[in-house]
Amino acid sequence: MALLSGGHVMIEDVPGVGKTVLAKSLARAAGCGFSRLQCTADLLPADVTGVTVWDQHAAAFRFRPGPVFANVVLVDEVNRASPKTQSALLECMEEGQVTVDGETRALPLPFMIVATQNPVEYEGTFPLPEAQLDRFAVRVAIGYPPAADEAAMLLDLAAHDPLEAVRPVADEAGVMAARAVVDRVHVDPALARYVVALVGATRRDPRVQLGASPRAGLALLRAARARAVLAGRGYALPEDVRDLAHPVLGHRIILSPEAAARGAAAAEVVRDALDAVPVPL
Repeated sequence: MALLSGGHVMIEDVPGVGKTVLAKSLARAAGCGFSRLQCTADLLPADVTGVTVWDQHAAAFRFRPGPVFANVVLVDEVNRASPKTQSALLECMEEGQVTVDGETRALPLPFMIVATQNPVEYEGTFPLPEAQLDRFAVRVAIGYPPAADEAAMLLDLAAHDPLEAVRPVADEAGVMAARAVVDRVHVDPALARYVVALVGATRRDPRVQLGASPRAGLALLRAARARAVLAGRGYALPEDVRDLAHPVLGHRIILSPEAAARGAAAAEVVRDALDAVPVPL
């Protein structure tokens, strides 16, 4: 849904559950270009966006693109990069472009960032600021598989690369055509008002220091349109919005220190907003 709606994804989960394989599989199935950026504390912004170098043979400066010049970019362990390097992703995530040495270059379309981070290991990490978290359309977790599925995985994947079984079912043009279909999905004005009411309820919650932004409402409605397309509908329903509220809104809500000390969670705020706001008929 994020790929079809033009959003970026944060996968927050423990190591070894398949975050990297998921991103590679998505890029391969979509027939899109893929690149990976492994974040470390000494990573520089130029390592992300690219750098201008002197070409001795041509006697001129040439731009060497960085890993963000791909359709699907895996930013692995994004919270291990320094804040300066993390900020290099802000422009490309919001505007689909990169400015280096005063020159702006457009990124390829479609463009999508899939970032990962470990939620239980904080030593040597730099938490993402709210402005950057807000640029991720959804935050998801994979979790551990059921015991039977994990046993089957051990037998099936021990002898070969799981990515070998993934075949392209589209290409860049196909993904962009699908995005155009998503943009044409009908949204009733009452549904738009419902999204605004949900977002507003998170801002008024006494447990919240910073609620969901207008960008969150846009992301929620775009994701709902993509869900409608995947369901074979040309119109979005309140059920689409409600099913996507937690992954779209949860990571954007900043609790007050008092609420956090009491053990409150952003998921509770989203759940209470869903319960409090009337669903349009």
